[in-house]
Amino acid sequence: MSELLLITGLLAIGLLLVAEGLLARHELMVYTIGLCAPKTALPSSVPYGRGADPARPPDAYVVYLDGIGKRRFTDTRDGGELVKAIIAGAPELRVLGQIQPYSPLADPLVGRPVWDWLRQHIGITLFLHNVMQTFVAADRRYRPLYNHAVGVQIADQLRRAGYEPASGIPVVLLCYSGGAQVATGAVEELFNQLTAPLWLITLGGFHNGANDLTHALHLHRLTSANDWIEWAGKGLFIQRWRLWRRSAWNQALDAGKITVHSLDPVTHTGPQSYISPTARLPDGRSYLDRTTETVIKIIRRDCRPKKTGTS
Repeated sequence: MSELLLITGLLAIGLLLVAEGLLARHELMVYTIGLCAPKTALPSSVPYGRGADPARPPDAYVVYLDGIGKRRFTDTRDGGELVKAIIAGAPELRVLGQIQPYSPLADPLVGRPVWDWLRQHIGITLFLHNVMQTFVAADRRYRPLYNHAVGVQIADQLRRAGYEPASGIPVVLLCYSGGAQVATGAVEELFNQLTAPLWLITLGGFHNGANDLTHALHLHRLTSANDWIEWAGKGLFIQRWRLWRRSAWNQALDAGKITVHSLDPVTHTGPQSYISPTARLPDGRSYLDRTTETVIKIIRRDCRPKKTGTS
């Protein structure tokens, strides 16, 4: 009887994974052939940007791309605490947290009737959907299409938040976990649309290392020896291996574009994660405090507005 239950369970999981894989590709194809236009307007309760006064140019725009827990316009992984902490600690920045990294149509899962039903009855499908979207974004067959779709979404939201193309104001893509796959993929489209100076900050970044980082000025990798999910990504994708010298990731490494920051002893998720407000360092700061301070320090030190004109 136990063997029958195990086989049944494995079969159900297998069928669910196949269904999720098909659904993940379906949304991208619908976007690509123009059957459905991506959403651009936000609900009235959600601002296009928070922090610095939109009437004045901020020192930088920060676009937060959350991990696979993202399923609505508001920040869901930690209740938006990381974004709130950055805004409080650096009021000169304008922060966008509404991007949907796992939807080429910029359509959050919450609010779709079918997905609302699944959330109530088979909650794991929401998790699997975004996992599958990450692998679609990494798949060489779909990667250019996915990169274009999300790059267009980010560029549109930046404009709506007040960004002026070719203004020289820095754009920082701050990404958690699978958000790194989307962020690295959006670089080329954002540069083409906005001519913006671009920086990336990955937080436990899970990505395949295949996306072109030519137009990124620098990438800061925040990591931990205890973050097994990020380390699994390094092992899973051969473009991240140093033996694959011609990969986009290794070319960026060789060009000195990547700086590693250790945030030991944090973990990828859970009560000891990068954004934990309860876990404490020996100096009394929470893990969230240290992560926030590290991000702000990097932006203030390195992400400077690009000077325009001639001297």
